[in-house]
Amino acid sequence: MVPERLTSLENIIANNQYRFFDIGKALKEIRDTRLYKLTLFETFEAYAKNRWDMGRSQVYRLIDAYNVVNNLSPNGDILPGNEAQVRILVPLDPSEQRKTWRGFLNTGMDITAPNIKKFIAERNAVEKRNPVDLTDQISSEYMKTVQEMLTQVRLAQNDHWQKTSRQAALLWNRVIHEKIISKETSNGLG
Repeated sequence: MVPERLTSLENIIANNQYRFFDIGKALKEIRDTRLYKLTLFETFEAYAKNRWDMGRSQVYRLIDAYNVVNNLSPNGDILPGNEAQVRILVPLDPSEQRKTWRGFLNTGMDITAPNIKKFIAERNAVEKRNPVDLTDQISSEYMKTVQEMLTQVRLAQNDHWQKTSRQAALLWNRVIHEKIISKETSNGLG
C-alpha cells in the first residue's frame, strides 16, 4: 500500500503544477511520512530536487503555503489563489494569519500579493504608532509581585551583585520568560 500511496501523491504533483495547495499538501505528507525513502533518496530535499526539479526553498514555500491555507480555510470560502499571496502570511502565527486574512477581506481590496502586503504594512504601521495597552489585563497581585521583583533587582544592582549574581538574575529572567511563552503556547496565544 505504501508504494501505491507514493504514486498517488506524485500524480497529484505531476497533474497539478498550478495547484499550489494540493502540491504543498502532497509534499508535506511525503516529507512527514518519509515516503521519499521508497525512491531510495536519503533526504527529502534530494528527492524533491531529483524527482520534481524543485529547490529546497520552493518546496518549503509550497508546504508553508499549504499550512497557511489549511489554517485559513475555516474562515470561509475566499482563500488566497496562489503561493505568492500566501507567502506574506507565512511569518505570522496561525491566529494572527486568520485575523489578518479576515481584516484584509473586509477591506474589499482585490486579492493580490501586493495588496495583501500593503494591508499588512499599513496595519503594522498603525500598531507601531498606537501600541495596544494591555495593562488593564494584569491583576494587582501580579503587578505587586513584579514590583517586588524589580525592587530586588535594583537592590542587587546597587550592591554590585554581591548577594545575588547577575548571572543568577539573568537565569531567573529567562525562566520567567520561558514560563510565560509556554503558557501562551498552551493557551493557543502563541
